[in-house]
Amino acid sequence: MSMDTRTPSPARRRLLVVLPLLVFIGLAGLFLSQLVSGRDVSEIPSALIGLQAPRTDLPPLDGTDLPGLDSKSFAGKVTLVNVFASWCAPCREEHPVLLALSQDRRFVMAALNYKDKPENARRFLGELGNPFQAIGVDQAGRTAIDWGVYGVPETFVIGKDGKIAYKHVGPLTPDSAKALLLPQIEKALAAPG
Repeated sequence: MSMDTRTPSPARRRLLVVLPLLVFIGLAGLFLSQLVSGRDVSEIPSALIGLQAPRTDLPPLDGTDLPGLDSKSFAGKVTLVNVFASWCAPCREEHPVLLALSQDRRFVMAALNYKDKPENARRFLGELGNPFQAIGVDQAGRTAIDWGVYGVPETFVIGKDGKIAYKHVGPLTPDSAKALLLPQIEKALAAPG
């Protein structure tokens, strides 16, 4: 049994020294290219865009006279579905934007109340106003998983064909509503049913 006691050649030693440096430079270049690409890193793509909205049949929020959230009701009209919770601070921030959007009667505004206590959701809407025409309660959060919800708030545009046309992650601001959401709503309204 013989042991190989040869020392590595100078070229091999140099490669062992330079290789980690090359890997580091390559990764740094990749990260830098992502930083300067101009791509909005807060925008999370959804695999559901262009697909039928998930089958949903959520019970209504107790203590209101509004229906629950039923995906069958999406057919033939544009629907904005907002995922909110009373415990969500960004939901409170975006609420004035939702109230303003609710003035436009060309589309339906519906809500998915996520992992919330009914009394807290009612108090939230009583305090801030209710822009929704339907509110479905998802106390366990299972329906939100079907919708691909990452967190609250999120807003979906459902076309007349019942397919998800757009998804906005995070709170809507007046600027994001005007620049991102409203053009998607207009496009969904113009599309054939």
